Amino acid sequence: MTKHFKLPIIFTALVVATQCFAAETKGAGSTFVSPVVAKWIDAYKAKTGNTVSYQSVGSSIGVGLIKKAAVDFGTSDMPLDPKELDRLGMVQFPIVIGGVVPVVNIAGVKPGQIQFTGQLLADIYLGKVKSWNDPAIQAVNPDLKLPRTAITVVHRLDGSGTTFNWSNYLAKVSAQWKASVGEGSSVEWPVGLGGKGNDGVASLVSLIPGAIGYLEYAYALQRLDRISFGLVQNSAGNFVTPDAASFQAAASSADWTTTQDFYKVLTNAPGEDAYPITATTFVLMHKQPKSPDGSATAIDFLRWSLQSGKPQAQLLNYVPLPATLVEQIEQYWQHNFEALTASAAASGKRTDR
Repeated sequence: MTKHFKLPIIFTALVVATQCFAAETKGAGSTFVSPVVAKWIDAYKAKTGNTVSYQSVGSSIGVGLIKKAAVDFGTSDMPLDPKELDRLGMVQFPIVIGGVVPVVNIAGVKPGQIQFTGQLLADIYLGKVKSWNDPAIQAVNPDLKLPRTAITVVHRLDGSGTTFNWSNYLAKVSAQWKASVGEGSSVEWPVGLGGKGNDGVASLVSLIPGAIGYLEYAYALQRLDRISFGLVQNSAGNFVTPDAASFQAAASSADWTTTQDFYKVLTNAPGEDAYPITATTFVLMHKQPKSPDGSATAIDFLRWSLQSGKPQAQLLNYVPLPATLVEQIEQYWQHNFEALTASAAASGKRTDR
């Protein structure tokens, strides 16, 4: 039996109203989550008649748009600090979990054949390892014959949550990367070419022999005729295949009950089977929205995605959130949007129609 969220009065009334006529809402941000959001949007519209428009523009732009209230919800694969959320009057909660994978264009190398340690990935992106037959690469791939081809590093040009998780992981496994580059949605890349969005990185890697890049796993799977993904050694020392099971293994180590505003990063999680560059996409919204109608429809869409969107997520190798975490998000919504109702009443504004 489907469980419905117990939403506060302002949103309950507006969501009920959307059942009487088609409603609309706008979102923008993460390209990481774009493949599954597109599936959710189509299924949600078929079910409700409501329209959700989503701009896959990258986490940084998505955060900027929701800060300006230019959209009803923003998405980011880099969580905002709770202090910043409080200052902005915003909320933040997870929506789905996936993985960032290294991808290569090397003749004869099939998906899952090449292996990387975190330190090796950092050294490649630092420009220290420059060709595919370098002894450092061959040492972790003793049975793989690699060419003398020069390595072309490809990274994101735009501000990106995918970049945040990639650079956050490298900072955890390489002291030199942490000291010289660090982490963020945008960093000063020591070497390489930039592509816009996951699509841009995928296109560049596909076109350049010897290229290496990083992609959300669903994007990598769509291009296995031209590029291959690699395995990454996890904190337990195992080279792990990226897939829903290894993302789930990493996610299962997380205790979200101890977080404020769900501020947690899953990279380099413990566990024998955990994939080390597992990432979470977060939704950002205003507690006092500029458009209550649009925000109400956004909540209804996100509620549907959490409750009924699991098949689409699993089809694309994302990890749906566990029921206990969905329940925690329900409580978080009720607490924060009840505060919205109280604030509106205190200021003498009418929130009913």
